[in-house]
Amino acid sequence: MSETTTIVGGGLTGLSLAIALRRRGIPVVLHEAGTYPRHRVCGEFISGISDSTLVTLGIPEVLSDALRHRSVTWFSGDKETRRHILSEPALGLSRHLLDDRLQSIATGLGVQIHTQSRLKPEPGKPGVIWSAGRKPTTGKWIGLKAHVRGITNSSDLEMHTGKAGYLGVTPVEEGWFNVCGLFKIDRSITARHQDLLPAYLRKNGNLRLASSLEDAEWQPDSFTAVAGFKLGLQKPVPGILSLGDSHSIIPPFTGNGMTMAFQSAETALPYLLAYADGGTPWHNACKLIEKDLHIRFRKRLTSAGFIHPLLFHPAIRPLVKLAPLNPILSLVR
Repeated sequence: MSETTTIVGGGLTGLSLAIALRRRGIPVVLHEAGTYPRHRVCGEFISGISDSTLVTLGIPEVLSDALRHRSVTWFSGDKETRRHILSEPALGLSRHLLDDRLQSIATGLGVQIHTQSRLKPEPGKPGVIWSAGRKPTTGKWIGLKAHVRGITNSSDLEMHTGKAGYLGVTPVEEGWFNVCGLFKIDRSITARHQDLLPAYLRKNGNLRLASSLEDAEWQPDSFTAVAGFKLGLQKPVPGILSLGDSHSIIPPFTGNGMTMAFQSAETALPYLLAYADGGTPWHNACKLIEKDLHIRFRKRLTSAGFIHPLLFHPAIRPLVKLAPLNPILSLVR
């Protein structure tokens, strides 16, 4: 009898890993603090995912109808600075739909999913995987996201930059646009709830987009916000196997966060199978997973960490029109 695996956190990493384990006969219990379907702060722009990763995880069908995005327009404030074409298409699908598809597959395979269930970390406990997203910290960032309709776009992805942050606009299903941004927290902004998005855009110099959002149709309950996190490698908790955002958060301009969530599950899978079948002690499996995660993600996390601050520099932002964007983006995907 294979060992039961417990997964804490039912986002992309937790759900895809649960599916992959169940398809190989491993009992899985998953605890998710929220419910499905739900909106998440997420760019919903999936860049760099391979068919082989999806097949390994047993979920090749979940992105089959995603929109294919190739064209990108960059703005600094209200000024268009660059248009370019991605070397490989990115995929557009909302987390609201994608998470719901994954949880449905997992449930059908026999994964025991407990929603509105919060567990506390138990360092050293075998067979427990922590994929519960960001680790709370006193970070300087706030992420804001909503789905809107009734706006026009100049390309598949618009990137709006400024001194306080940046925001992407990209289509998802049913005519909705995902509007998702990362900004430095500004205590002088007094707006609340969905008014935060146009308020931060105005502070960032993206005045036309702010006005467009104020006149747009907003999908009910789609506005979400998250603060109190840091980018890059997350502080490890001894004795806890962390995957997904619990392990590392890449700056969102890369479009690689959702891909890394799936790849995190793919990287851990063979070692978790060896543990569940009794071939590898838990502490050895954890060490091997951490080593492979470091090897797989080191270059893109380092590159993204170097490029990210440049997006806020007033002298650098206009140079986007001259930069070899596809080679630069290949470093972070």
